[in-house]
Amino acid sequence: MENLLHQIVSGVAMGGIYACIALALVMIYQSTHHINFAQGEMAMFSTFVAFALLKAGLPYWAAIALTLAFGFVMGFVIERAVMRPLKDAPELSVIVVFIGLFVGINSLAGWIFGHQLETFPSPFPQKVPGTAMISGHELGTIAVTLSVMGVLYAFLRFTKLGLAMRASAENPVSARLAGIPVSLMLSLGWGLSALIGAIGGVLVAPVVFLDPHMMGGVLIYAFAAALLGGIDNPWGAVAGGLIVGVVENLAGTYVVGTELKLSVALVVIVGVLLVRPSGLFGRKLVARV
Repeated sequence: MENLLHQIVSGVAMGGIYACIALALVMIYQSTHHINFAQGEMAMFSTFVAFALLKAGLPYWAAIALTLAFGFVMGFVIERAVMRPLKDAPELSVIVVFIGLFVGINSLAGWIFGHQLETFPSPFPQKVPGTAMISGHELGTIAVTLSVMGVLYAFLRFTKLGLAMRASAENPVSARLAGIPVSLMLSLGWGLSALIGAIGGVLVAPVVFLDPHMMGGVLIYAFAAALLGGIDNPWGAVAGGLIVGVVENLAGTYVVGTELKLSVALVVIVGVLLVRPSGLFGRKLVARV
C-alpha cells in the first residue's frame, strides 16, 4: 500500500511537469491552431541556458529568473521572425517549419553545449522530514506547478493584458475591432508559453539528466496530456498532465515495466483520438453544412 501511494505521489509530481509543457502546447494551439512540435526543444535550450549561468557562478534563483526571461524572449522572437511570415501559408508548410525548428534548436544546443549528459541541480532538499513517501524535488515540483497555475489563472482572469490575450486567442476579428493589438498579443502568448515550458524543463532536468534529447519523451507525454484534457482547454491540459503522470507511473510499476512506459502515452493519444477527439474538457465543435 505504501508503495502504491508513493507511485501516485511521484506520478502527480511528474504530471505537474507534463502539465507545464501541455499548457504551453495548448496556449500556442489556441491562438494558431497548430501544434508546436519544437516546444520541448525550446524548453531544453532554456534549461541549458540555466545550466550555463549556474556554471558561471550565478546564484540559483538569479539564474532561473534570467532563464525565464530568456525563454520569454526566445518565444517572442520565434513568433515574430519565423511564424509571422507564415500566417497565410499552407498547413503543410507550417508543419515543416515546426519540424525544422525542432531539428534546428536540438542541433544548436548540441553544437553550443555538447552532447554529454549533465547533472542539473535541484533547489529542493533530497528528503522531506517525516516521510519517505515523497522526495523534496517531487514536493517542490508539485508546489511550483500549483503556483504557476495559480499565477497564470490570476493573470488571464484579472489583468487587462491577460484578458486581451484571451480575447485575441478566442476571436481575433472582434478583438481587433475592440482596439486590441492582436499581433502583439500573439507574440506575447508565444513568449509566455516558452516561459512556462522553460519552467517544465528546469523541473524535469534533475530527474532525467540534461542533454539535447532530454525532452523527447516528455513532449510525447505532454502531447498525450493536452489531448486527454482538451487541446483547446488550458486547465484541461493541466488535469490531463496529472492524470497521465499517475497512469504512467502506475502502469510502469505494475503493468508494462519501466522500459515500455512511453507506450502508455501512445495508447492515450490513440485512444483519445478514436473515442473522444475533443478530450475530457475540450469543446466539441459542430459545423453547419
